[in-house]
Amino acid sequence: MTDSDHGLHLPGTSAAEHLPPAYPERAAHGTAGTLRAWQEEAIRQYLEREPLDFLASATPGAGKTTFALRLASILRANRTVSQVIVVAPTEHLKTQWADAAARAGIRLNPYYSNGDGLGYGSHYHGIVVTYAQVAMKPVQHRLITENADTLVILDEVHHGGDALSWGDGIREAYATAKRRLSLTGTPFRSDDAPIPFVAYAPQGDGSKVSVTDYDYGYGRALADGVVRPVVFMVYAGKMRWQTSAGEEMEARLGEGNTKDVTSQAWRTALDPAGDWISQVLRAADRRLSEVRRSIPDAGALVIATDHAAAKAYAKQLREITGEQVALILSDDAGASDRIDEFSKGESRWMVAVRMVSEGVDVPRLAVGVYATSSSTPLFFAQAIGRFVRSRRRGEVASVFIPNVPALMQLAQEMEKERGHVLEGPKSAEEMWDAEAALMAEAEREDKASSELADGEGFVYQALGSDAHFDRAVFDGAEFGGYAEVESEEELEFLGFPGLLEPHEVKAVLQQRQARQARSSATKQGILEHAPEKAEAPGALHRTLGEQRKLLNSLVGMYSKVSGDPHPAVHTELRRICGGPAVAQASVSQLQKRIELLRRRLSP
Repeated sequence: MTDSDHGLHLPGTSAAEHLPPAYPERAAHGTAGTLRAWQEEAIRQYLEREPLDFLASATPGAGKTTFALRLASILRANRTVSQVIVVAPTEHLKTQWADAAARAGIRLNPYYSNGDGLGYGSHYHGIVVTYAQVAMKPVQHRLITENADTLVILDEVHHGGDALSWGDGIREAYATAKRRLSLTGTPFRSDDAPIPFVAYAPQGDGSKVSVTDYDYGYGRALADGVVRPVVFMVYAGKMRWQTSAGEEMEARLGEGNTKDVTSQAWRTALDPAGDWISQVLRAADRRLSEVRRSIPDAGALVIATDHAAAKAYAKQLREITGEQVALILSDDAGASDRIDEFSKGESRWMVAVRMVSEGVDVPRLAVGVYATSSSTPLFFAQAIGRFVRSRRRGEVASVFIPNVPALMQLAQEMEKERGHVLEGPKSAEEMWDAEAALMAEAEREDKASSELADGEGFVYQALGSDAHFDRAVFDGAEFGGYAEVESEEELEFLGFPGLLEPHEVKAVLQQRQARQARSSATKQGILEHAPEKAEAPGALHRTLGEQRKLLNSLVGMYSKVSGDPHPAVHTELRRICGGPAVAQASVSQLQKRIELLRRRLSP
């Protein structure tokens, strides 16, 4: 079968009339350049078995696209297949896939629409479509697939479980394909909807877990220098808001709050009118300036929950930087152009709603602000994946997150591998109920910012917020402690180098932690040989509060270094220094314990 035959340019179709010129041919065996070791290994593994279905899981930034297109080139060259169809999550990714395929000598039409029928142009070897596109007309896509020996590449295949209609459409359209290659950077979902063409192995508890044919996780990719190490900059703070009953509430991020209080405090922190997000954006911009000392074109991204918040954050960043900010609000052609322009340029900031969280390739992104209310493992992994793509060894990514338990757990488990678990069989009615619940939840989140501040639609009102640096998280470990914004202690962590080998990151963070502790102690007047501050009778309660806060911060730092739990550290301090429990200790008694910890934390 010739290229013209499987191009399906049938009489009466319009696809070829509005298509760009054919892409230049390249060598039949794929993209130029040397493949990474994992890509060669995965291709060898595939060719040894040549299965109908193959699921490859590789961490974001590892090069799934290059792997898939090189394999597609090989299968075309040995005439296993003649047609290639790529199914992508978004419109933006269609052109991205077509451009990459052109470099591999495969001409894909990213502009094919369902209205073009069965024809997509004789110049092409196949098409790029979206999951939604296939779900609308699965029979039409099945006919295209059956007209030639076809390789179907399902990019981020977990989207095939996003809705019953999508899953059913994908199954019907590609059940008869000669080969199916499924790709994912996040082989798990937040629900238990089955993913098409993915095998599941039964577990002892009656559940089933997805079976991946080839895995290349973040930990291995980091060791290979394929992805960047990620340091999470965690910020806490005090939040104030008014409930629907008119009651004023106050809570601190990161403290042991109920789920509802945590949710409202988190939402208050992200409120564009509050100080918390403004202070975090300023801190992130300072971090970006430090990174740009060694990576001049480094860029940063804020991931926002909705359009209103994204616009407000962009305005704040323009005021902070004095520069224009790329604002990405929707998945359309204009958004794709703005993303491409930002990717190729050297401007500092881009602000986007959730569409940028998956598949968008902007390798110069080195700093991120996670300013969205989503906390599912799937979304978090996709979002962080925007910052891990490495262009050269030594680049470090920094992502700013609020101190919310769900996010903290995900940050600390960054390298943990997950499988997609099915809890057990569900009836069709239960599946539809689950889908409706997911759609309703997504709709509620999208409309959250548009709810009225008073009257019948009143839910809550943010009253105020402030931020402080809480800690840094890297490789599951925590470093540093409480620091006021724009303080020397905060700058210890915002100013660490932008170029570090993975094994150097932990050592540098430990050094910064020790320096932060010494700086905090200096400001409290407890350096060796420094005179003890007089206790002003009128401000004794304030002095006690400051000393307790400092002591608790140092205990937290020491606990991380020693591995001893906080209560054990406090008990040892009382044994060595004497005195009652912290709540009953005097300023001088607290300072003795602080001084002891300061000496132990000194290098």
